[in-house]
Amino acid sequence: MKKQRTSVDGFIPRRSGGQIGDLHETAQKEATEQLLHSGESKRTAIGEVRDEKLIGSDEIDESLRSIDDNDQPLDKKAKKARRKRDRRRMGKVRRIITIIAVVLLVSGLGAAGYLVWRAINAGESVFQGSFLDLVQNEPLKEDANGRTNFLVFGTAEDSEGGTHGGANLTDSILVASIDQDKKDAYLLSLPRDLWVAYEAPCTVGFLGKLNAAYFCGSNDGENEKAGAEVLSRKVAEITGLEIQYYVHLNFTAVVEAVDAVGGVEVTIESDDPRGILDRNFDWKCNYTCYYVNYENGETVQLDGERALALARARNAAGGYGLPGGNFDREKNQQKIITALREKAVSAGTLTNLGAVTGLIDALGNNLRTNIATKEIRTLMSLGTEIKTESIISLSLVEEGDMLVTTGNLSGQSIVRPVAGLLDYSAIIEYVNKNVNSTPVSREAAQTSVLNGGAVAGLAQTEADKLEELGFIIDEVNNAPDGTYDAVEIYQIGTTKTASAAKLAELYNVTIKTTPPPFSVVGETDFVIILGTAQ
Repeated sequence: MKKQRTSVDGFIPRRSGGQIGDLHETAQKEATEQLLHSGESKRTAIGEVRDEKLIGSDEIDESLRSIDDNDQPLDKKAKKARRKRDRRRMGKVRRIITIIAVVLLVSGLGAAGYLVWRAINAGESVFQGSFLDLVQNEPLKEDANGRTNFLVFGTAEDSEGGTHGGANLTDSILVASIDQDKKDAYLLSLPRDLWVAYEAPCTVGFLGKLNAAYFCGSNDGENEKAGAEVLSRKVAEITGLEIQYYVHLNFTAVVEAVDAVGGVEVTIESDDPRGILDRNFDWKCNYTCYYVNYENGETVQLDGERALALARARNAAGGYGLPGGNFDREKNQQKIITALREKAVSAGTLTNLGAVTGLIDALGNNLRTNIATKEIRTLMSLGTEIKTESIISLSLVEEGDMLVTTGNLSGQSIVRPVAGLLDYSAIIEYVNKNVNSTPVSREAAQTSVLNGGAVAGLAQTEADKLEELGFIIDEVNNAPDGTYDAVEIYQIGTTKTASAAKLAELYNVTIKTTPPPFSVVGETDFVIILGTAQ
């Protein structure tokens, strides 16, 4: 039985030892015999092998070598013929490369075009302006301190598409302050139960909780822009920050965005050694499990539904680990936002077509904002340029520095400033110190400036300069009798590193870490002595 030759995709491999131009054996013999017995002059068809000479692979190799190694000078006619042959070869190569490039380009444009189409559809309902503005890269608006401040608030539309009673009450209220040049960001959550005065009479009265400000301003959601502007002005009043932008999202946005990036990782931190348990969401597993139940210190992988549940957990009856209630919930919300942002800008997500389109859909369907389309590219760049370590979370309930507290007013459980009802001065000072300040002013180093024989009044002059830089001047006086260098600076403690660096730069001296030549009382961080050589 004759052995069947193998073929691949319709091509029959050349037999071992075969020659280029060789035909199937039977066909070749028939053609040759017919020509030999016809009595006619033999003519060679295109692609047909001449009888008198079959060209073998060895001869072709030799011919190619002769082209490369030809040391003999060519005449003009031969050179012209060679150039013509080379052009034909290169023309074929260019055509092949062009075809490959076009195929790749078309497939790439197909994916990019699909993303653009999805983004345009989403953008029409989300951003302000034409989708053609996407080609622009306009900087974000800034306040007098060069910062861009966003109000991010969420309302209670659930992930199954329904709404709760009071769906237009803002469940979460967060301020994000970004510096486009320094590439840093601050996050501050505001208690939804913070007691405020409304701009105009509302169905809930003249005074009430912060979470009803949007509800009142928007007429229960009928006027999105008006409600967002009312809430923005109220948040500006509380924090002292001018709000340039707002971002309004619902529960579904959180669920779908987290799912689109493949979930997020969050580390559980609780004052309770057991961790966190909240029984409010056990219905999600038909009460066959504890839906929100995590060990302290555990790093957990959360899908969209579980991320939302943790963001809403606040120590329900029968639970533990969230003694601060809403305050603890706000901390977890900031963690989830930071984790989502980190995952969304990661290389794995940005190169995943499904993840990107999922994010576009999640935001397009469930987010409203006054960010202009022409500002999107700037915002996207900042999203990748601001490092996670440069995102700082602020809190109004830090241990030892409580700025708000819970209370009861006319039978309602509320949150109010420690300074007094409707008195936001301490909150404004805290925000200004952290957000709008330098590293030196954030450290607020206690500093004594002493005149050790220098020109009269110099100590006060220097104290005034240092105060403008953010140093806290706790004493301006004369130094004990003695001989001092032009400027001597003693640091007491090791924590105020930014302040120490600034003083060393200002006075061009090495900061001394030894005790000063006289006793110091109080909580002084630095002692500056201006000597006679000043």
